[in-house]
Amino acid sequence: MIQGDDTPDMDKGLSQRQLVHLMYGLFAVGILSAGIFGAAALAAVVLAYLKRGDMVGTVYAGHIDWIIRTFWWGLLWLTLSALGSLIFVGFVTGLVAVIWIIYRIAKGWLAHWAGETPLPGL
Repeated sequence: MIQGDDTPDMDKGLSQRQLVHLMYGLFAVGILSAGIFGAAALAAVVLAYLKRGDMVGTVYAGHIDWIIRTFWWGLLWLTLSALGSLIFVGFVTGLVAVIWIIYRIAKGWLAHWAGETPLPGL
């Protein structure tokens, strides 16, 4: 690489910023496809766990934690909603869980675009 050149080396692969974008994108595809491409959401979480150690101390560490927490909490609520659908309540809670997951993906991804870390909370 030429001194002062901003183009990345081909050997380095994706930057941490690009990896976080990839994780959010995979997660969004997995959720918005109504589970048809659910493996994409799983791939996003696996990638987040694999890269978690590399991003400690960076602005991206908060995004990794955000993605992981969103996945596990979303999985919990979707599982409970599936069980609740046996008594006809789970459809409503399942819809609320999906809306919550989409909100979290959007909130985190928008914060990433802005160069910020998502704030803890909802």
